[in-house]
Amino acid sequence: MVKQTAGRDQLGDFAPKFAELNDDVLFGEVWSREDKLPLRDRSIVTVTALMSQGLVDSSFKYHLMSAKNNGVTAEEMAEIITHAAFYAGWPKAWAAFRMAKEVYSE
Repeated sequence: MVKQTAGRDQLGDFAPKFAELNDDVLFGEVWSREDKLPLRDRSIVTVTALMSQGLVDSSFKYHLMSAKNNGVTAEEMAEIITHAAFYAGWPKAWAAFRMAKEVYSE
């Protein structure tokens, strides 16, 4: 089971229910359903969904790092972003590439 505490760490006092849902449901239950969809595939879906919304903030970086840790190679990430660019938008791909290049060079 994926253990996440970011919600409680950052929002526990201000928004305890949101923090609980983030940590226990999203990252605890949903991300832990590896028998239904492997973590590697979940990472690909998540990175693509965030990119398509233009969300290339710290959460995007976190999910890029997770994708890398879950076995998505730099070459695969470049192909994923290139493919998604035609559906999500070229400027969004440029922004995603800037962050992906940084994550994969670490």
